Amino acid sequence: MACPYNPAHTQGTNTCTDAAVSRLPNLLAPRALYRVRSTSTTIHRYKTMSAGNERFNDEAADWDKNPSVQESSRLAFNALSPLITSLSAQKQIATGTKTGLHVLEVGCGTGLLTLRVAPLVASIVAIDPAQGMIETLKAKIETPSSSSTSTCESDNREADGPRTQKPNSNILPICHLLNDPEDPILPPEDEAPNSTVRRRKFDLIISHLVMHHVPDLRSFLSTLHGCLAPGGKVALTDFEDFGPEAIKFHPPSKLEGVERHGIQRESMEGLMGEVGFDDVRVQVRWSLRKSVEKWEGCRPGETMDFPFLLCEGLRPVA
Repeated sequence: MACPYNPAHTQGTNTCTDAAVSRLPNLLAPRALYRVRSTSTTIHRYKTMSAGNERFNDEAADWDKNPSVQESSRLAFNALSPLITSLSAQKQIATGTKTGLHVLEVGCGTGLLTLRVAPLVASIVAIDPAQGMIETLKAKIETPSSSSTSTCESDNREADGPRTQKPNSNILPICHLLNDPEDPILPPEDEAPNSTVRRRKFDLIISHLVMHHVPDLRSFLSTLHGCLAPGGKVALTDFEDFGPEAIKFHPPSKLEGVERHGIQRESMEGLMGEVGFDDVRVQVRWSLRKSVEKWEGCRPGETMDFPFLLCEGLRPVA
């Protein structure tokens, strides 16, 4: 029999009991997809829990060793790649040049997605508030391993023509919590060394497994909207909130810093429209099988399928 919250999760493959989950009422209490906007003038700000950053700093060195992390990044790239190709073609037609896309990745981590996207675009600003994650990405950029290079080349077979620059030289890693589209930490619009000029506006903004850590999604999405060039798009991926069992995406020891157990599809569609995005689409694009054996009542080696959403939106041209 299929689980009522996730058809891919059958009773035959999961023995986790409802009683085990019910022992965590504080964690299962419904959390708003977004919080009431503050009356402060700094409406384009969002926060993350410092405990979460500390965990990511501590885990950065071993982050890439997790097969589930590797697989989710690969699947995210597979979902984003057609969009990148399409947007690149549209920009080429509009400008008459092969300038390529300028991309912003928010919550880049160790760069597992960054390094796959970089060969397909003109530039990618990779930003993350965890210093340990950014340092790991910087090390990859400075001394790319043969294994990581071959992985990216294999994944990016459709890249437009051979690369003429040093691999990964178009990646700008930044350790920062982005609150403002005009934050001087971002590259200037015209590349001039003048911090007072407008900040660059991006053709595409991506994030992967970030939104479930963000307390105020309204402010987060407003910031992304302000970072886009007119006609630019966001493409955000995260696991879906399909019901109480979505809590098992994280083991019990890693729930601190998690603001919501997945993204609610209809609520996300409405919120993206409210902050100004057009052509909003929030769709399930793939499922990721993860171990849930650390939850009480689960068998050793037990796994569960988690659906992932791709949340797309366009900043209107006018």
